[in-house]
Amino acid sequence: MRLRRFIVLLSLCALAACSKPAEPWQLTDVSGHLPDLDFSLVDDGGAPVTGQSFAGKTTLVYFGYTHCPDVCPETMARLMQVLQRVGADADRTRIVFVSVDPARDTPALLRSYVRAFDDRHAVGLTGTERAIESVAHRYRIAYQMEKRDPNGEYEVTHSSAVYIFDAAGHARLLATDHDSIDAIANDLKRVIHAKDA
Repeated sequence: MRLRRFIVLLSLCALAACSKPAEPWQLTDVSGHLPDLDFSLVDDGGAPVTGQSFAGKTTLVYFGYTHCPDVCPETMARLMQVLQRVGADADRTRIVFVSVDPARDTPALLRSYVRAFDDRHAVGLTGTERAIESVAHRYRIAYQMEKRDPNGEYEVTHSSAVYIFDAAGHARLLATDHDSIDAIANDLKRVIHAKDA
């Protein structure tokens, strides 16, 4: 009896040794902590779009605005470098730039803005103020319009994180400006090739 238990225990240990533990993520793992990709907005061509519109693509979602003086263009430029690092897999991704300034960000303006960075993989989204607020609340994004200057111009303070959703629309990772381009590219490739995506 003891010999049988020993053999079973030995077999289990051997199986455990053969099964390789999953490599830890370099980015923040948000699997199971954020809702799936879901919204009803308008794309930069003026057409209605939902989260389902990106089914089958690994989607990188960033909340920003076209008049942003620094963080938004810097983030978009970093994402372009990430796509260069993932090579041919870039065609299996989409960068979704959601405006937090719908009063100024018309579809046409968003189109020219995102296409200046990438005319193949990036799309701009806007909508009513209520629709934008709803999406921001869904993904815990904070933003606030600052005081207007004498010319009526203003900035919008907003979160700068990039959300990565797998091809099935499940929230997987969160990238910040503290994460290196290599780290983002490495984890993005893993999400693209995940068997359960």
